[in-house]
Amino acid sequence: MNNITQLFKQKQNNILSVYFCAGHPHLDSTMPILRALQENNVDMAEIGIPFSDPMADGPVIQKAATTSLRNGMTLKKLFNQLQDVRKEIKMPLLLMGYLNVIMQYGFENFCQQCRQCGIDGAIIPDLPFDIYLKEYKPTADKYNLSIVMLITPETSTERLKQIDTNTNGFIYQVSTHATTGAQQGFNTPTLDYFKRIGAMKLNNPTLVGFGISNKATLTASRQYSNGSIIGSKFVSLLETSPNPDQAVKSLLDALSK
Repeated sequence: MNNITQLFKQKQNNILSVYFCAGHPHLDSTMPILRALQENNVDMAEIGIPFSDPMADGPVIQKAATTSLRNGMTLKKLFNQLQDVRKEIKMPLLLMGYLNVIMQYGFENFCQQCRQCGIDGAIIPDLPFDIYLKEYKPTADKYNLSIVMLITPETSTERLKQIDTNTNGFIYQVSTHATTGAQQGFNTPTLDYFKRIGAMKLNNPTLVGFGISNKATLTASRQYSNGSIIGSKFVSLLETSPNPDQAVKSLLDALSK
């Protein structure tokens, strides 16, 4: 049982997972941001691996990735930053990045480094589920690394059940057809989608991501799922806040309004 599974065993509802891009706003921001998230009782952190063509991401995270790459961040440097992370950080940790970067590093090397650093899971948005099953799952299982799959409003019931059967940790429920980015509210079709997935009683917990930035979107995302994932809103606050602790406090304040 890794830390993700343990978290959902201890807390079934209102999970808050927060994403940030490693190397943004500064090359050495990773550990200060993780400390701030933990000290403010965020449940889980998703550490973004910067990539030059983040196709699932909107302008805010695209800009953060560009800044990170210009700051000199690489996957190797990120693992170096995380080498002793478990001496301080107890919350579940995931890496989120695109397959190109991970393939260049070597998937088994990636899984091995995750295990050495205490990383619990990985989210790879452009990893096709069928290829994951055939080529990547055995290696991920070997290192007890949860590979989290994304679903969208277009995901068929059959595919969703296959994902639920063949993954662990949680299912990343993308709220929209579009890329990442803050929204003021969710429309009726999106709310119907949340309700449909919630009624399926999946084995895995679900977290809703994309578009959550205020109390209205947070509440809607939590109604039929186990919690929410925040990305763009927090990444923006990291740029405008004097330090990571203030960015987290500003995020939590925004989510209460």
